[in-house]
Amino acid sequence: MYPIDSLTNWASGKGVWSDIPDSEWKDWRWQMRNRLQKKSDFEKFITLTDDEILGFTAAEDKLSVAVTPYFFNLLDHNNPNCPLRKQIIPSGKESLESPEEMLDPVGEESSMVAPGVVHRYPDRVLFLVTDRCAAYCRYCTRSRLVSNAQGYGFHPQIDQSIDYIASNETIRDVLISGGDPLMLSDEKLFSILSRLSEIPHVEFVRFGSRIPVFLPQRITNSLIKALKSHSNVWISIHVNHPNECTTELREACHKLASSGIPLGNQSVLLRGINDSVSTMKQLIHRLLIMKVKPYYLYQCDLVKGSSHLRVDPSVGIDIIKGLRGHTTGYAIPQFVIDAPNGGGKIPINPDYLSDVNNEFFTLKNFEGKKFQYPRVSN
Repeated sequence: MYPIDSLTNWASGKGVWSDIPDSEWKDWRWQMRNRLQKKSDFEKFITLTDDEILGFTAAEDKLSVAVTPYFFNLLDHNNPNCPLRKQIIPSGKESLESPEEMLDPVGEESSMVAPGVVHRYPDRVLFLVTDRCAAYCRYCTRSRLVSNAQGYGFHPQIDQSIDYIASNETIRDVLISGGDPLMLSDEKLFSILSRLSEIPHVEFVRFGSRIPVFLPQRITNSLIKALKSHSNVWISIHVNHPNECTTELREACHKLASSGIPLGNQSVLLRGINDSVSTMKQLIHRLLIMKVKPYYLYQCDLVKGSSHLRVDPSVGIDIIKGLRGHTTGYAIPQFVIDAPNGGGKIPINPDYLSDVNNEFFTLKNFEGKKFQYPRVSN
């Protein structure tokens, strides 16, 4: 028996699509064919606010709008402040740009060494294989590229990308992302992973994907078979709020984990969505139930038009401080800022180390009590 908290039941059901046969509802291709993409699609089911209506205009040359029926059904259709609604329905505020915001906020373009390959860290690369997603998050770091609303014109060149990885023996870790790489066909994924498995220095392959969250129906036996084309595949999913943790997502995660694929979660800290200790605690506890290790909590990147969703980094520090000592260490993610202009991920922690001198490290625990640990002399 799984626990049910006060925020939501694990089950999601079919909601406004109750007349759709299970055979179609559980088919990921049906979900993709029936995505809500236009303002008129949404207006069939909910009353959009004036700000959301403006948002659809702002989105036209910024980042496309799309969401699967499955995920749309999880929204509170009567509440414009629904934390899931804020993530996928555009806001007119997306047209407002702050001076510090950038088209490429984490400097990927300057580290792109081959088509779709970003090589910033010594032993690992980011391998972009598509610009498409099942649904589009309004705070997307790669909004310049994803969905091609801005005319980026991303065209994956898989052969050249893999050639670069094969030619550089320092690369032991490949992160496949996009867009969402699990949008690719099973055959395409099998081909990419099989080729990477033939490169001796590539020790493991990671996927960054929100497909299990937006489209858990995609986690089929044939997909898992394709993913196992490389002997050491890991997946980082992206869940921001406990209301995203449904029976379907739990079953998809258990299916992946049972096949031997380790799972982590990367959340983005977002205003009015998950910027409290109580919400984050609900989320991380559900993740562990789903066999998913909370991995990163990201400060929202300086994406153009995202200021309405960002909070001060001190909020993230306070959340980690509120979790430490009040839940298992397995559940606590690392709060990081992906530094602007290509600085990479930098961990930001509460001040547990309060002083260092020639004799002691002075430490502060979760209760604020101080302890001394002696230095080791050479």
